Amino acid sequence: MYLDGHFAFGLPLSSAITLRVGQFLSDEQIAALRAQDREEEAQQRALRLLAFRPRSIAELRQRLERAGMTEDAINRVVARLRAVGLLDDAAFAQSWAESRARTRPRSRRLVAQELRRKGVDEAEIEAALRAMPDDEVIALQLARTRLPRLRALAPLERRRRLSQWLARRGFDYDTIEHVLATVESGEADEAPSVEE
Repeated sequence: MYLDGHFAFGLPLSSAITLRVGQFLSDEQIAALRAQDREEEAQQRALRLLAFRPRSIAELRQRLERAGMTEDAINRVVARLRAVGLLDDAAFAQSWAESRARTRPRSRRLVAQELRRKGVDEAEIEAALRAMPDDEVIALQLARTRLPRLRALAPLERRRRLSQWLARRGFDYDTIEHVLATVESGEADEAPSVEE
């Protein structure tokens, strides 16, 4: 869009098609066209972010705000993306929890903290966590994969390191103690895996 012979701003094709060269525009019309440009820019940025990976609504809003998008443009883009199903906190939380259980296992408590940091509501977090395996199943599977690396250590040192390693993945003391007792008694081979 050129105003008085100088480039002013870009426009989506749907808006530009209604204009013609030499057309007189009022200040209100120019302001409305600028708002459309900001909204189009926000939408393109949002789509690029969503193409990289799914995002929560709060996370997308934050990224658009950091990029200097206006609140009005952000609100419209978020509403549009929610309406077409590209933004859905419940689906995002479910996907995040499934991904964590599959690729980077950690406790339900730690997954819940991650989702809270991403701005997901408690109801959606609880629903996503219900679909995850129990902490004990996850911790036991992790211990089974970690134990071969620690076999050469003395039993007390092996227990200490495995305990600390599981604690860093968010498991509580009781879960860790039960898993260690299971691993030490040799029952770990019969325990169910995370995938079951």
